[in-house]
Amino acid sequence: MRPADEAELSEAIRTAAGPLSVRGGGTRGVFGPGAVLETGGLSGVRLYEPEALTLVCGAGTRLAEIEALLAGERQRLAFEVPDLRSVLGREGVSTIGGVAAANASGPRRVQAGACRDAMLGVRFVDGAGTVVKNGGRVMKNVTGYDLVKLMAGSAGVLGVLSEVSLKVQARPEAEATLLAEGLGDAAALAVLRRALGLPYDISGAACRAGAALIRVEGMAGSVRYRLGELQRMIPAPWQVVEGEASTALWRAVRDISDFADETGALWRLSVVPGEAEVVPAALRAAGIAHRALWDWGGGLLWLSCAEGHGATIRAALAGRGHATRLRGAETAPAYEPQAPEVVALQAGLKARFDPRGILNPGGLC
Repeated sequence: MRPADEAELSEAIRTAAGPLSVRGGGTRGVFGPGAVLETGGLSGVRLYEPEALTLVCGAGTRLAEIEALLAGERQRLAFEVPDLRSVLGREGVSTIGGVAAANASGPRRVQAGACRDAMLGVRFVDGAGTVVKNGGRVMKNVTGYDLVKLMAGSAGVLGVLSEVSLKVQARPEAEATLLAEGLGDAAALAVLRRALGLPYDISGAACRAGAALIRVEGMAGSVRYRLGELQRMIPAPWQVVEGEASTALWRAVRDISDFADETGALWRLSVVPGEAEVVPAALRAAGIAHRALWDWGGGLLWLSCAEGHGATIRAALAGRGHATRLRGAETAPAYEPQAPEVVALQAGLKARFDPRGILNPGGLC
């Protein structure tokens, strides 16, 4: 099914006789069993006001179309959407509804926040076929429940997005990255934590193959000053990478392209930055070969290893964060097991928004 508008989407869900597997552009695969419900027909920019930094578009609008439109006004989506097709073995094209449903957020999250922080409003159809609207076109909107944040990252299990309103951002005049290679993971992560504690508005902090990467963006003079201060306050063998070369470095971090040609399991871990090495250390102690890439100053860990080590990963992570398996088959569940209180809350939300349990069964709720 591929509804052409919100009314058709509502009718398709209302009259569904069984489970529906909701799909945007197909870049992250299809959840669970059931008839495929594609949102690509719900496309088109409904409103774009560059001077107000506001964009409203159908959920099926292609991300590439949105980025091209914004680039024409020297603007961008602040949350730097990852493209994980190469590491997940997917094809398709990314849509803004899929981005919002996954809360897909890249390296700039340490400065600008996640996708959900840029979402001003949503329209969606719940599991009963009811059209729901929440939020608006400005940030100061505090009426009622914040369903905008609820829908961000809900992966289509509570409702199918039909329209998304977003705050956009002006493109900076300059970008540069401080790169220090050969530090080793522990030293590089310590450098990132130190840098993020300084008042220099860092927009990226990653550890890749034992190297520390720190990105600064803004007016050219400000970028030069902040780079100088960071180098002065954090001794390291720094190289300055500017312009497109800097952009390419962060594209590789954003898309975890280091893992593109690998097979086996791929894990996404949210951790306490001060304990970013706990899981890799446990894998080393167990003799389990792996590769790691840290983003968000150590708070996000991408981990590539052979299948079958989920129990080891989760045991090492216990009480420190949570892990999601994005690729690979094994007995460990893909999502982090939740506390009974959280399970009850999720079940309550599912019952309220999808009483028949037909939207993406087997997903987060």
